Amino acid sequence: MTPGPGIARTPLPKGFTAGGINCGVRKYRPDLGLLLSDKDAVVAGVFTQNKCKAASVIYSQGILPSDHIRAIVTNSGQANAATGSRGWDDNWKMVLAASQAVGCLPHQVLTASTGVIGVPLEIDKIVNGMSAFPDQMGQSAEPFALAILTTDLVPKTATTVVQLRDGAIRITGICKGSGMIHPNMATMLGYLLTDAQLTPALAKALLTEATRYSFNMISVDGDTSTNDAVFLMANGMSGVSVQEAADIDLFKKALIELSQMLAQAIARDGEGATKLVEVSLIGASEEDLARKAVRGLTLSPLVKSAIHGEDPNWGRVIARLGAENIPMSCFEKMSISIQGTAVFRDGVALSFDRPGLRTLLRSENVKIEIDLKDGQCHATGWGCDLSSKYVEINAEYAT
Repeated sequence: MTPGPGIARTPLPKGFTAGGINCGVRKYRPDLGLLLSDKDAVVAGVFTQNKCKAASVIYSQGILPSDHIRAIVTNSGQANAATGSRGWDDNWKMVLAASQAVGCLPHQVLTASTGVIGVPLEIDKIVNGMSAFPDQMGQSAEPFALAILTTDLVPKTATTVVQLRDGAIRITGICKGSGMIHPNMATMLGYLLTDAQLTPALAKALLTEATRYSFNMISVDGDTSTNDAVFLMANGMSGVSVQEAADIDLFKKALIELSQMLAQAIARDGEGATKLVEVSLIGASEEDLARKAVRGLTLSPLVKSAIHGEDPNWGRVIARLGAENIPMSCFEKMSISIQGTAVFRDGVALSFDRPGLRTLLRSENVKIEIDLKDGQCHATGWGCDLSSKYVEINAEYAT
């Protein structure tokens, strides 16, 4: 994982280049990014379930899955959501300008947007800036990662190499997100690039699985954005095909692990956040129940505030679990630990070193572990604490 610009360079898979430029929409940093494959690529996507979708979401969702995509262009600063017919026209102008800049057909270009809702694209600046890309493309992820940021403090990238039966392949991930994060499939965008050979059907299945256990298990504030999108783009330029069961399992494992790294980076960089919170729940009778309970804890303002205040108030955990319809019988046998300290077991509070646990809660990483002792299903999710800085950021966001 690369925590910021100038610290490391994250390599892209074979046959990919990336660029980021300032086209004038934002004053001080890049605001337009482009990912490009040297050859037609298979792309699958997962998108926001918010009923109010940005023009870029509806456009890209209508194209995918596909086996002939060449580029994904992303603008930051303006979400192009709730912008009416002008939004559709501006999105198409962005597509045309990108296709002309890189020399491909318009239907080979996908779009993504992030920024303030209801603000039209400054499309003339975007179109005019697009011509700079041919001279700005390179083989590291950082320029693109910087261009797609909004309230994020750091760019988020990760890469891994996987050895398959016929050779090695690389997967590189890039994402952005800091606030309005409660993906069901927030303003979060994710891009997973690989030089492996995948079919569109397999790419869609792998991306859905990876998203289920990563991006769909994070929450910063409980609000789902109009613009969420995660793409898996495979150009096959390694020459290594993923089709045998063993290779599929290895690829899926690596894709999930890399996606979880990126998801945790989003939660850690939540607006105003000072702590990354991991909630792990085991012993549930159903996976959906485990996932719902975990997500409930990561979005609870009371739990998040207690963690920010370094207050070992496990009662807030119990209360939220009850609100998520955990069966009453579970409360008579479950156990709860915070930072490895057991605080509740078999229906009663445990005696523990409260000052010692408060000290442990000063860590930047906080872990809550729950065992319902009611089955074999489990789930893990990530969130962050709730600080006064979050209110300050969002009180002033549009200005």
